[in-house]
Amino acid sequence: MADWHRLGSKDELLARVPFATKIERNRIAVFLYDGRLTAISDACNHKGGPLSEGRLKGEFVTCPWHGWEYSVVTGKGPAGYDEEQVPVYALAGELKADTQRSLNFRHCEGNYSKASHACTWPCAITERDPEDQLTAVYEGLVHWADVVLISTPIRWGSASSLYYKMAERLNCVQNQITIRNRVLIRNKVAAFIITGGQDNIQALAGSMMTFWSELGFVFPQFPFIAHSRGWDAEDMQNNVRQVKASDALREASRELAQRAFDFWTIMDRNRDMLDKPMERAGRKANPIQDIEEAIV
Repeated sequence: MADWHRLGSKDELLARVPFATKIERNRIAVFLYDGRLTAISDACNHKGGPLSEGRLKGEFVTCPWHGWEYSVVTGKGPAGYDEEQVPVYALAGELKADTQRSLNFRHCEGNYSKASHACTWPCAITERDPEDQLTAVYEGLVHWADVVLISTPIRWGSASSLYYKMAERLNCVQNQITIRNRVLIRNKVAAFIITGGQDNIQALAGSMMTFWSELGFVFPQFPFIAHSRGWDAEDMQNNVRQVKASDALREASRELAQRAFDFWTIMDRNRDMLDKPMERAGRKANPIQDIEEAIV
């Protein structure tokens, strides 16, 4: 588990870069490169020179003592010297968190079956009903959230009706992949919390992982936690009370959120590698015109 230390707000850091700070025994240099704050060791591998005082050219900083160079993104030296690497530190920035529960939105109502090429965003239901609240979900998933935690009770071995309404409507995201080869969600992490009085948790978790992976999300190791009292626990009011009072479930939720965030941090640090085009072997998009020609 990563240890996080507060350096200041994003605006405070931007006003100071480049600068050095000391956390425990580590000297850390903070830079601004391509609009992004980065952090590497402040000590040059050669003689320990202060990298924060060096000249930044592109993504490489030059040590002011003897001219050794390091990427402020990867910590590696330039081509041919990339084995000369200094430690890299993750910067979480200012985390934005949002919770959506008990939203009021309608079923898909078969719009996808009527006109699959029109199944995009804003969807037909959203345009017809200004009170439909799926907009917050769509914008959160596609535009700003990097880590998403989905929570649902389990009923008869399945997720809640609200969850399935959401899954139906999010076909507007998955549909862009299957008919247009347009992937809207990349390098984002999802994890799951399942609560309820019945069993079958692993099967439900597997179903949820399949759906969210089809949208483009990836998962940390041990991507879900759950609470169940078994098939004979039909006194649901007691189940709700136990969930709310469970310190173990509360701590597990914190650990799950941290695990998901740590996994996203690793991916973000290796974004150059992850952003390479990925062939969907055996699962190519099927343009609408090709489908229509096949039908004719």
